Amino acid sequence: MANLRRVLDLKLKCHFGTYKQVLVLLGARQVGKTTILRKIFPQAQYLSVDSDPICDVLNRYDPEAYKQILKPDSKLIVIDEIHKLSNPGRAAKIIYDQIPEYKLIITGSSAFNIKNKASESLAGRKIEYYLYPLTFSEYLVQRGIVENFSSLFLNKFKGDRVYPFDLVFLLDNVLIYGLYPEMISKPSDRLYLTNLIDSVVFKDLLDLSLIENRTGALNLLKLLAHQIGSLVNYSELSSRLGLDVKTIKRYIDLFEQSFIIFKVLPYSTKKRDEIGKMPKIYFYDLGLRNALIENFQPINNRPDGGQLFENFIISEVLKTNYYEDFGYKLNYWRTKQGSEIDLVLSKNDEELLGVEIKSSARVGGIAFRNRYPHAKVITITKQNFYQ
Repeated sequence: MANLRRVLDLKLKCHFGTYKQVLVLLGARQVGKTTILRKIFPQAQYLSVDSDPICDVLNRYDPEAYKQILKPDSKLIVIDEIHKLSNPGRAAKIIYDQIPEYKLIITGSSAFNIKNKASESLAGRKIEYYLYPLTFSEYLVQRGIVENFSSLFLNKFKGDRVYPFDLVFLLDNVLIYGLYPEMISKPSDRLYLTNLIDSVVFKDLLDLSLIENRTGALNLLKLLAHQIGSLVNYSELSSRLGLDVKTIKRYIDLFEQSFIIFKVLPYSTKKRDEIGKMPKIYFYDLGLRNALIENFQPINNRPDGGQLFENFIISEVLKTNYYEDFGYKLNYWRTKQGSEIDLVLSKNDEELLGVEIKSSARVGGIAFRNRYPHAKVITITKQNFYQ
């Protein structure tokens, strides 16, 4: 299974050697949660809440009933899609507290439901891990193009590297079809991505009655897809969609907690001319984003190529920053006069890195360096992003 390797493999494999707490694996549907667990823990007993008999037993919240379905020869249990239980945290707590001879792993694609219902029950009893769509490095490894993972990170950028493969060609395909694991075997499957909208975006949200207006929510997500990398103005979104601001904010929060989108907040030291509140929104996966706007045209034929590359780099940095525990905060920087930096990485009030994502630097880089003389500013392009 070497071709299914993920950066998170080692952390998950070592979890129970370091911790006794429940291993909680969260992520969007179809990012490979069950695949990675079956690979790392083949000896575990897998209980799927999609199975009605299993669901019925787990929903009884009775340790004696649980013992009836647990295999004595497997002391590791994986409960898949636990968020579908009426009280997932309570079920996990019963196993952890009252059947301690079993180690427990739980997965869920709806982080909001697990967090809302399980946080109190599992306080001090769980450690969470997040699995995202593939990184570009994972994509290359799984396709057999390279043998080992490369750590995309920004203090390593040197540029002018020569690769034994067509980097820009591979990148342009990813910018259109994204990095869901299914894209390894189906590299340009538009139908898969289109069908993914319903299963990834709306299945859990609708099943849990968290969205009252499906059409309004879908229109909001499409509008956000058209505006990736732009400042989010909630009042403007409300006016265009006919939804109140409170609903707009709640739906955006649900999309974020469902691992569809993520916010990047402004970097500001509270100087008067710096934008300090309005977020930008990006998508975890560009294939899903392009399916939402129904546009799979090649990069050369579309006006949003720059936005796609910006989204790609920021999501790659987000994933790498998490997987490798770099500990950077991700922000953007912009002044009211229009100077801006696409991505600002900061840590410990000492390290400060401004990142221009394009083919050539703009005035924003100069303005940022003048404002923050201790900052380093670099430019990332399609030719130098992969190290």
